[in-house]
Amino acid sequence: VFAVLAALYVGDLVVSSGNVPRGVTVAGIDIGGRSVPEAEQILRTELGPRTEEPVTVTAGDVTAQIVPAQAGLDVDWEHTLDRIGSQPLDPITRVTSFFGGGDEIGVVSTRDDAALAAAIGGVRAVADRPPREGNLVFDGATPVPVAPLPGQTLDVEAAADLFAERWAFGDVEFPVETVDVTVTPEGLERALREVADPAVAGDVTVRGRDGAVATLPSDRIGAVLTFVPDGNGGLTPQYGIDAATEILRPQLAATEVEPKDARIVIEGGGPTVIPSVAGELVDWPVSLESLPQLLAAPGERVTDAVYKPAEPALTTEAAEKLGIREVIGEFTTGGFEYASGVNIRLAASEINGALVKPGETFSLNGYTGPRGAAQGYVESGIINNGRPSKAVGGGISQLATTLYNATYFAGMEDVEHTEHSYYISRYPAAREATVYEGAIDLKFRNPSDTGVLIQAIGTSSDITVRIWGTKTVDVESVTGSRTNFTAPNTITLPAGPGCIPSSGAQGFTVSDTRIITDAATGRQISSTTRTVRYDPVPVVRCVSAEPEPERESAPAAPSQPAPGEAETPGGGSDEPAGARPAGTTTPQPAPSGADEAEEAPAETPAAASQTPAGTE
Repeated sequence: VFAVLAALYVGDLVVSSGNVPRGVTVAGIDIGGRSVPEAEQILRTELGPRTEEPVTVTAGDVTAQIVPAQAGLDVDWEHTLDRIGSQPLDPITRVTSFFGGGDEIGVVSTRDDAALAAAIGGVRAVADRPPREGNLVFDGATPVPVAPLPGQTLDVEAAADLFAERWAFGDVEFPVETVDVTVTPEGLERALREVADPAVAGDVTVRGRDGAVATLPSDRIGAVLTFVPDGNGGLTPQYGIDAATEILRPQLAATEVEPKDARIVIEGGGPTVIPSVAGELVDWPVSLESLPQLLAAPGERVTDAVYKPAEPALTTEAAEKLGIREVIGEFTTGGFEYASGVNIRLAASEINGALVKPGETFSLNGYTGPRGAAQGYVESGIINNGRPSKAVGGGISQLATTLYNATYFAGMEDVEHTEHSYYISRYPAAREATVYEGAIDLKFRNPSDTGVLIQAIGTSSDITVRIWGTKTVDVESVTGSRTNFTAPNTITLPAGPGCIPSSGAQGFTVSDTRIITDAATGRQISSTTRTVRYDPVPVVRCVSAEPEPERESAPAAPSQPAPGEAETPGGGSDEPAGARPAGTTTPQPAPSGADEAEEAPAETPAAASQTPAGTE
């Protein structure tokens, strides 16, 4: 028997020598007992096409498909065949191989990690989700349970390795981390039965004065009642008092007395305090303290509104203590055209009566808000890219300059202001301001212990701004000589609405020094110099056809203007004299057709620096 078995063993070993061991499979493909070349051919025929076939992948409760070749995977034939190994010498192993018990050696893959990560990332985008706690929401007056759903997160790195190893088998289950929820179905059902259903069983009524009532209808309960997990599997109700107030307050508004602030108005040539009015409003937090009990009550749901006194933000006494009693700064400008006047007077009416308390900062843009056609503003002049143009709301810079000078002489603190990029002759040099909605603002701070009131008066020909308060300082403006003159360039544009001609003017540098002294003692408090460089006003020519080239002569050397003389771009007549503070210069009128206004932010503002007196 032994001899026979030995002979069979040797014969089987000789016959199978060099072949794939019996029972070997690759991704389920049986290649056992075949020669290695034959086994390779079978694998290339059956396994190769699988790289182009979609493989179903599962990530938790999400199913998707990935094509191995598109994910950067292919068969590494050399290393896959190396796994086959040689014929076993163990007699028992050789005998058992006749009766099953195969050896799956799998597939070795080549991989493009970037492409594989992108493919796995696509699955992650649909597989990952945060946990969704159970909740109750309302569809009108109907509570709707939202079932809890655990969250899950795909392990991308582990999924990539697993897919590279298992794709050839046709389906792969990715590892995911589950994020549990705390609310149980039982807790959700309990909140529905005990809180939500009773809450929408009827309306809630709040009784105000004089028979007025406010109703919180059952189909609006969902705006007031919400739920959060309690950590023990259930839901805790939350009652939105603010949300309930928004629904109920308008219904009892007629029963309330709104407080009115004291106002300071200029009447009869001086300031008058119009007394404040105390109010009485519904105290909604107190009135709705019983809301949880009301929403759980089986019968009528009625409660009474509780009213409380409401003091105005500015009382009569506080207004009188602000010390607004006299004009402490005033300035007037004129020479604008009709459309600019419309805008200037409208903006002036908006800031007229503005109160700036001690330490507060006033913003012209912030106070007027938008200045568009919807607010009544019209198209007028602006400076855009260094030359005159038109835009809705143009002209407001005239008000900004007037306001700036009034606050300048009132001793207000300059927080923010920007000069025009080139000089406009009706404004004081180095003492003017431009504005542009959303980009360039005029701001000043009230540094005194008393309040100030802005009075703005617009007529068809000029605009006056007065600053009322308590006079504590005197202000003097000293304007320096103009230096560093620069010649204008010439711009030629096609004639039409988009071209506004200009004869141009020289640019220059000039300084203004503000000297502030104590009004009672004459002691100097501060001296601040601001230096401004104005660009030259370009010469704008509007031509109907292509002009013949012509050689322009070099500009003549600039001459120093006489003291008090203002250069006027394009010419112009003197502005009529008006009431101006001592120490100011008298600006000249704008040239006809060159009424400048807000400066577009694309234009680089005039360079300005602020330095102590005696330096520059």
